[in-house]
Amino acid sequence: MSYTNLSVGSGSRTARRTFEFGRTYVVRPRGKHQATIVWLHGLGDNGSSCSQLLESLPLPNVKWICPTAPSRPVAMLGGFPCNAWFDVGELSENGPDDLEGLDASAAHIANLLSTEPSDVKLGIGGFSMGAAIALYSATCFAHGKYGNGNPYPVNLRAVVGLSGWLPGASNVRNRVEGSHEAARRAASLPILLCHGLCDEVVPHTHGEKSFNTLSLAGFRNVVFKPYDGLGHYTVPNEMDEVCNWLNTSLSIYIDVCLSFHFAPALTLGKILFTYAIFQFKISCSASTETDRISVLAR
Repeated sequence: MSYTNLSVGSGSRTARRTFEFGRTYVVRPRGKHQATIVWLHGLGDNGSSCSQLLESLPLPNVKWICPTAPSRPVAMLGGFPCNAWFDVGELSENGPDDLEGLDASAAHIANLLSTEPSDVKLGIGGFSMGAAIALYSATCFAHGKYGNGNPYPVNLRAVVGLSGWLPGASNVRNRVEGSHEAARRAASLPILLCHGLCDEVVPHTHGEKSFNTLSLAGFRNVVFKPYDGLGHYTVPNEMDEVCNWLNTSLSIYIDVCLSFHFAPALTLGKILFTYAIFQFKISCSASTETDRISVLAR
């Protein structure tokens, strides 16, 4: 699916940017469909790898939607093109934000959720850059609008961000405090932030700052979980935390007849995550410096 954003440049010239999103992968619920969560990959990754990991989680009543970001030049990688939800040059509160890219990705995600049944609870989660766009979507939900002023159409019930950061952090408080409805929505939205204390790609201070910014802006139901010894990847304990938090925040119940069958799936999930971490370390040790930046930035 493609999105076209218009931006006015100097004089009367108008720049047109078109974003071509990649393939979307879906993990359908094995029990009663109670919630749908869009899960967003990190920089340079794709929806397929997310779906393979998520299908092993002990959440049989959740439908997972795993889209793939557009391929675009990324300033952080010296203009090298890869799958990215938006362009980013540096992780800084004072750095410029790619608002067009952020809005296009947030709109694509909201569109995926907009066709879900009305009785199903909706959420967004992600890792690294995926976490960043998930948090940006949370601020759009609270404000009721995207950054470009178009209305945000989805009623979010939960947001998860792993090893990420909050784009547009400097404007969040003003956007929320300027409206009673925005403040109400912000206060009602549960958000879980998890971050490794040994993360060298997105330092944990960015996670802490995101937590503080959201809390000060009126997001009263935000949880921040730091993990000792964890770098820029995820581990079974962290995913267990995510599953437990989603069960509680979304009030998802697991059918008794399904709980037995999902015990092996939980073990398989831990094996898959361990294997993913092993592959991550092998890739880092075998890559050149340029390749290592690409791998670590996921």
